[in-house]
Amino acid sequence: MTENTQQQNPAPTTELPTQYAPAEVEGALYERWVDRGYFTADANSEKEPYTIVIPPPNVTGALHLGHAFQVTLMDALTRRKRMQGYETLWLPGMDHAGIATQNKVEQQLAEEGKSRQDLGREAFTDRVWQWKDEYGGRILGQLRRLGAGLDWSRERFTMDEGLSKAVQTIFKNLYDDGLIYRAERIINWCPRCLTAISDIEVDYQDDDGELVSLKYGEGDETVVVATTRVETMLGDTAVAVHPDDERYAHLIGRRIKLPLTDRTIPVVADTHVDPEFGTGAVKVTPAHDPNDFAIGQRHDLESMTIMDERGVITVHGPFQGLDRFEARSAIVAAMREQGRVVSEKRPYVHSVGHCSRCKTTVEPRLSLQWWVKVDALAQAAGDAVRDGRVALHPKDMEKRYFDWVDNLNDWCISRQLWWGHRIPVWYGPDGEVVCVGPDDPIPGTEAEGWTQDEDVLDTWFSSGLWPFSTLGWPEKTPDLEKFYSTDVLVTGHDIIFFWVVRMMMFGLYAMEDQVPFKTVALTGLVRDEFGKKMSKSNPNAVDPLDWMDAYGSDAVRFTLATGANPGADVPIGEDWVKASRNFANKIWNATRFALMNGATVEGPLPAPEAMTATDRWILSRLNKTVAEVDAFYDDFQFAKLSDALYHFAWDEVFDWYVELSKTTFFEGGEQAKVSGRVLGEVLDVTLRLLHPIVPFVTETLWTTLTGGETLVIADWPKDSGFRDAAAESEIETLQQVITEVRRFRADQGLQPGQRVPARLDLDGTALAPHEAAIRQLLRLQPEGDDFSATATLPVGGAQVALDLSGTIDVAAERKRLAKDLAAAEKEKAQATGKLGNEAFLAKAPDAVVDKIRGRLAKADEDIARIQQQLERLPQA
Repeated sequence: MTENTQQQNPAPTTELPTQYAPAEVEGALYERWVDRGYFTADANSEKEPYTIVIPPPNVTGALHLGHAFQVTLMDALTRRKRMQGYETLWLPGMDHAGIATQNKVEQQLAEEGKSRQDLGREAFTDRVWQWKDEYGGRILGQLRRLGAGLDWSRERFTMDEGLSKAVQTIFKNLYDDGLIYRAERIINWCPRCLTAISDIEVDYQDDDGELVSLKYGEGDETVVVATTRVETMLGDTAVAVHPDDERYAHLIGRRIKLPLTDRTIPVVADTHVDPEFGTGAVKVTPAHDPNDFAIGQRHDLESMTIMDERGVITVHGPFQGLDRFEARSAIVAAMREQGRVVSEKRPYVHSVGHCSRCKTTVEPRLSLQWWVKVDALAQAAGDAVRDGRVALHPKDMEKRYFDWVDNLNDWCISRQLWWGHRIPVWYGPDGEVVCVGPDDPIPGTEAEGWTQDEDVLDTWFSSGLWPFSTLGWPEKTPDLEKFYSTDVLVTGHDIIFFWVVRMMMFGLYAMEDQVPFKTVALTGLVRDEFGKKMSKSNPNAVDPLDWMDAYGSDAVRFTLATGANPGADVPIGEDWVKASRNFANKIWNATRFALMNGATVEGPLPAPEAMTATDRWILSRLNKTVAEVDAFYDDFQFAKLSDALYHFAWDEVFDWYVELSKTTFFEGGEQAKVSGRVLGEVLDVTLRLLHPIVPFVTETLWTTLTGGETLVIADWPKDSGFRDAAAESEIETLQQVITEVRRFRADQGLQPGQRVPARLDLDGTALAPHEAAIRQLLRLQPEGDDFSATATLPVGGAQVALDLSGTIDVAAERKRLAKDLAAAEKEKAQATGKLGNEAFLAKAPDAVVDKIRGRLAKADEDIARIQQQLERLPQA
């Protein structure tokens, strides 16, 4: 079942401690793995490669449950592939996180009474690097704590020398191919961070605002428009109506007076306007709204910028110098004085964009920025999924992917920051524009009138190169040759659009149509146990390090894997982590028992005919589990494979096989040696199967059990093909007998350890060899001379006769059950009466009716159960 290529030293005789203490094991064990180079990939290896690059966490970040979740899945995938013999590279790194990092350092400076302007660009950038070296990257240490088997020798940073060269190279290539250009367009602008921000950096939330309807024009040229951003009216350059709206047909092409200004603006006809919404007329502010900008382009309208980068009004005397929100109130007041406010709806709840960093309300703003022309790039990214070169998992995510990639707008890549990859474009004294590659000379000096563009690139620009820049591109490195394309990208479905698509576009462009990854395994978000989103502002936020301190890293990892259904959100609660801790303890205690009772991995497995049916059953079930787990891994079904391993290990190995084999071990002899070898094999394979999910406890137990060097590079189990349907059927019958008798004992109120005289009639059944095990597990003592069968259970083709005369008060038990039966029958009668009442059914809410139907079903179940218990009681 396993080749045991590392083995075999004889299993050590050192006993395991009585309890598993994760804190005493995990840190030292992880450092041992790293020091011995188990996670370091070899580009010169002849093994088949398997590559994953970690989605780079922000240099400012700390480990949260979302990170822990995805890292657990990636670690499980790479650990398994490493055990399967692949040359496995899991590459770590961090993102420089432009806005977030710059904000951190600016806050630090503010505490010193300084600003970045006080330092100047060069000194400020030096200060950010100092911050990064001192405080950045703590999350990488936390990933080690989680057990992430990353190749730390290849750690990358999106602003290290190699990645900077990659960024400059692809910018130059795209620029030369006409795919990067500079233009004025509407962008998301943060008046606090003073930069353009990407769509993913905008958080939308419902805010209480006001919807104000305003009257433009005079007399028969009057038009009413409604807006939540009254202050932008100062930049209106048209009113738009639908070309088929007869109400405004007489106005199309005419100019009307714009209130509070000395300007007139045209009425234009545009099919973008919905005549059924509001008044059917909309104000058009091309410099401050993306839809209005598009209308302005179609009708050659002027674009008037009416506020500065800080959101302060810059036009029209009475309002000039006011903050945008102060101007909003002042303009409404002024319009009200002129009788131009038709209606005010307040509060008016609507979706408003906020900067994800500082929570400031985002301002759509016309701005001169750098853009990537995405048409051809997006087409290639869509085709790669359509033709099967890249698989999205789960497959139903493809629709979301295509909805986005097929309708992608050009990408604004410039940011008005000082921290980041500076745009490699120089402007000359006579209007020259020169894009410079990494090996190109600077076209001129500052003294000669040459200046570099002040902006930096969007963080997503450099992270979009991550799958190949981290492997050495644009150089043709051995790593790039060996490990590209990467195999799997594990990431959240919430960033399909912002990161996955951009990696696809850049990868296909830079790497000559080679895809950046073969599979995208999309995950959901981690939520609390009630399905609510976790947030630092809510009391449900959890620091995974706290749980790791309390219960161990394996417990956190197993809990996260158990909830990992493809693409679905993952609920998690502390009680579930405790349950996973209990599972780790169960593995520990069962292995400890096995070691004390002769479990061994020495020598070949005995021949099947030398084994008991119980031995053959567990080996058959083991091989089926190996096959099942492999299939689940290949389908990224982490929840199902974790559940399969949990139930196999806990239920079948520990609760059934170990218990059924105790008699064999107690009796000793040759059969005990056979079962000891089987138990050693089962534990060996089970620990291997569990290792990718719970690496620490399995490593400790496996090395003790087998004497092997490490599970990290041990062989992954293979399905040997061994199946024994007869043994499986036999043990299933045995389980049925034990389960049924246990249930009967519990129904009679017997304590689990209470011994009862019994006669077992097993002749002619497959259960005959299991009499000792049945008696041991069911606490059944041999029948004596005065044995009197007071209850007989026909189960599994056998009969179990019990003498309960000395264990329960039959009369009292009959009286108690009769009382319970009467109560259940009364409940049934009441529920039946209500459900038979047509008047009641006509008036009662559906929820009430459903509740009564549930009561009736429960009463029926109780009646059947109690009647069965009465039938089984001995006669008084």
